[in-house]
Amino acid sequence: MRPFTGSFTQQETIAEDAIDAAVEVLRSGRLHRYNTVGDELGPVAELEKAYAAYQGAEYCLACTSGGYAMATAMRALGVGPGDNVLTNAFTLAPVPGAIAGVGAEAVLVEITPDLVLDLADLETKIASANPKAVLLSNMRGHLCDMDALTALLDRHDIPLIEDCAHTMGASWNGRKSGSFGVAGCFSTQTYKHLNSGEGGFLTSNDPEFMARAIMMSGSYMLYDRHGAAPSPEVFKDIRLDTPNMSGRMDNLRASILLPQLEQLETNIERWNERHDLVADRLRGVADVYVPHRPAEESYVGSSFQFLMPDADADTMRQVVAAAKKLGVELKWFGADMPVGFTSNHQSWRYVTAQHLPKTDAILAGLLDMRIPLTFSLEDCAHVADILVHVVGQALRKGAA
Repeated sequence: MRPFTGSFTQQETIAEDAIDAAVEVLRSGRLHRYNTVGDELGPVAELEKAYAAYQGAEYCLACTSGGYAMATAMRALGVGPGDNVLTNAFTLAPVPGAIAGVGAEAVLVEITPDLVLDLADLETKIASANPKAVLLSNMRGHLCDMDALTALLDRHDIPLIEDCAHTMGASWNGRKSGSFGVAGCFSTQTYKHLNSGEGGFLTSNDPEFMARAIMMSGSYMLYDRHGAAPSPEVFKDIRLDTPNMSGRMDNLRASILLPQLEQLETNIERWNERHDLVADRLRGVADVYVPHRPAEESYVGSSFQFLMPDADADTMRQVVAAAKKLGVELKWFGADMPVGFTSNHQSWRYVTAQHLPKTDAILAGLLDMRIPLTFSLEDCAHVADILVHVVGQALRKGAA
């Protein structure tokens, strides 16, 4: 088998128009978002206006990261010490980290083999945990039945915050991910769908919620310089009652994000073409399960996951090692110790240990892979061939 030589961490270069915009900001010296003149809207405010329009949201706050957006959303809802917040047992560390950061306790909810929230377990834990909020993590771009979820939370009068770091541009029944709850939280970290190194958005249709979030972000009394903010009268008391927890996006990052936003829908098509090529190839492999995508879901395939439900730990290690030897980087979420960006709930010692047998069984056989847009379709076909080869080889060895 011919090794693959592409890089799984190499993103596309920043386009020339974005570079030009960044250079213009650098030459101006006005990197701070509130360093504007008169009625001028700076790049951050322009980006907030544009992203709110793209998302179909009334309000948008550009901030330093998706993790900051999640913590700010919880604080703006009044979540704090002593409160329980329900979230997926399968997610990345910044999600329980944001919950811990506001002093609340993460109560982890089981997932299904399709890598989404188990709604039956969610209802059970609503009854036992009396949560202040649900922080839904659309982990690796998989959406649960959002209609069923919101109906359940409405019955129990529990607010929903959506972590959309992996679902920017995705939708359920034509409704954008991030628009189902009080807040949508997005990331523009390098490996997400827009790339500013670090960065994020918080969107909402609730004016008082967003006014609190804007004040928390460190707007001082300059909230009128935002591109998608509530009207000034909403801030009358909130501006004096809300602490400043500075987490503003700067004009440099905003300047390179604005041109990327214009290309997002085109890039979603490109990601899905690559994702579907790999997924279709792996669906034909015995003893491999590729998570089901419901007809209601419009997804963004910037990564690919598959499960080997009956494989033991030694077989999983063999697959990861054999794929790496052939140039394909797989992440195994069932590993005993965290590796790089990959971890599971058993290594989050800042979260109370919890019994999650369904999730643990799923993670034990779960493999994950980035799909950067620097890969051609031919590259993706090559990668798929390697995956089929190493999986088949490991399963045959295990059966021997």
